[in-house]
Amino acid sequence: MPATTSTLLRRGAALTAALPLLALAACGYGSKAAGDSANTRIAAGAENIDGLDSVKIGYFGNLTHATALVGNQKGFFQKELGATRAAYQVFNAGPSEIEALNSGSIDIGWIGPSPAINGYTKSGGKDLRIIGGSASGGVKLVVDPKKIRSLKDVKGKRIATPQLGNTQDVAFLNWAAGQGWKVDAKSGKGDVSVVRTDNKVTPDAFRSGSVDGAWVPEPTASKLVAEGGKVLLDESALWLDKKFVITNIVVSQKFLEQHPRAVEAVLRASVETNRWINAHPEAAKAAANKRLGIDSGKELPAGVLDPAWKSIRVTDDPLAATLGTEARHAVEAGLLDHPKLTGIYDLTPLNKVLAAAGEPSVSDAGLGVK
Repeated sequence: MPATTSTLLRRGAALTAALPLLALAACGYGSKAAGDSANTRIAAGAENIDGLDSVKIGYFGNLTHATALVGNQKGFFQKELGATRAAYQVFNAGPSEIEALNSGSIDIGWIGPSPAINGYTKSGGKDLRIIGGSASGGVKLVVDPKKIRSLKDVKGKRIATPQLGNTQDVAFLNWAAGQGWKVDAKSGKGDVSVVRTDNKVTPDAFRSGSVDGAWVPEPTASKLVAEGGKVLLDESALWLDKKFVITNIVVSQKFLEQHPRAVEAVLRASVETNRWINAHPEAAKAAANKRLGIDSGKELPAGVLDPAWKSIRVTDDPLAATLGTEARHAVEAGLLDHPKLTGIYDLTPLNKVLAAAGEPSVSDAGLGVK
């Protein structure tokens, strides 16, 4: 089975506090303002929402954040926010986005389940809420076919994951445990060696032979395939109905309480964007790639973009039951104390938006605000 986690380590508070800082230094976490496009211009005669000059939205320059990429590029968020400007920040990974959310540098963000769990538990349930889903899937085990021909051949090899305690790291640890292999989660040493490697440099590590494979999200997985790798396992195959949360929408609790109309506007835009993506997959793929090019300076080549896009499913449903399962796997791996996740979701605004759009409601799997 797969897994997700936070960077909270049970083995000592000092290490727990140090991990995000180490990750920031090692992986170059940070953010930058996303470039504006014509689609972010405010329409004449539009009115602002909740008296706000802007709503600050964060996301990653990653295809698993397709809703945010396309919603920005096509102007869906700006349309719903009226005269309130949609301002964007692009992040490299979760810790810095959680810091930005907590400090008020952003109001709403697209983020993976691990940092959402981490941010919620570290604050004692006071700093954020998950208010919607965004994507499922898009994670694969890609290997060097000359070294690894079957799943059993993974034993004894060096497998990269993006970061100690991140979503894919614990997914791989949990899968390895299911094979009966022993791995020390902290050091990554054991029957298989877990090599924590930033997604940006994983293709170079794979090309040089310093790792034999990687359990990574898209588009990194497809970049490895372009380097001669083979997809040995798609993580979606391990989940019921092949669905598991990879990206959520989170909001600061303060912003949610003070600006509910702005939150609903962003959620309306998200629902509208997902509907447009599903109705126009090729145009949506092109829009997402164009946004990636604006944000990062380089679009993905077709050989990487096409297979990566096919493996990701946008969804309004946060797939809350899978988040609970992922947290349990993190506990079993020894990377997370038993978290109290009740209250991490507030899906009332989303279900209101879905009802108005004639769509069915989504469930918080018993982890919602009481």
